[in-house]
Amino acid sequence: MSRSPGAPEGPALVKNVATKGGLPVGLQMLQAGAGQLGVELDDRQSRHLLAYLALIERWNRVYNLTAVRDPAQMLTQHLLDSLAILGPLRRHSAGAALSVLDVGSGAGLPGVVLAIVAPELRVSCVDAVAKKAGFIRQAGAELGLVNLEALHARVETLAPRHWDLVTSRAFASLADFVSLTEAVLSPGGVWLAMKGKPPREEIDALPPGIEVFHVEPLQVPGLDAERCLVWLRRRPME
Repeated sequence: MSRSPGAPEGPALVKNVATKGGLPVGLQMLQAGAGQLGVELDDRQSRHLLAYLALIERWNRVYNLTAVRDPAQMLTQHLLDSLAILGPLRRHSAGAALSVLDVGSGAGLPGVVLAIVAPELRVSCVDAVAKKAGFIRQAGAELGLVNLEALHARVETLAPRHWDLVTSRAFASLADFVSLTEAVLSPGGVWLAMKGKPPREEIDALPPGIEVFHVEPLQVPGLDAERCLVWLRRRPME
């Protein structure tokens, strides 16, 4: 297994973040933000989230994984933004062990975060860019995430595999999102699109066989910007 740029292997990565603070944002800021979202993190989850953030920062020195480089902004815009969907997702799942596909996952957001904090989920992250899929695979290996898989592919090539929930974070318009992924959504499954402001024009442009059944506003701690979740499903046959 190849090592990530400048990073220690396996448990050493987690230990370094836990004992030295990793990025200069610390456990306190992460746990306080998660608490505001109603997400209770245990010590292992907190350390793994900070280790994951440190890994993004290291890979960003060599590869352009994300545009955000400031550690505090990374914590807010990457970790807390991704954690914000956990409560709504768990209300939807009602304790079921769902399979989740994160489309256009990039650095693994929100998929890797979900795999860390929700071990009951089976998370697949797909990206068409090899270095991004490789990063997600490395993150899963170094953090021991047995419920995470990385796929280097275009999402439209993944059928006949199916997932219970398909999510994306700034991947495409709603119409393109559902058209590209409908073949991999399980019967009775749902789409969960992470958006900024409620995308009224995108909703109006959806094909007639798809319906939005909920637009859920989110408040991400420390982020002065609108966020919402758009829940979609196939329109029931009349």
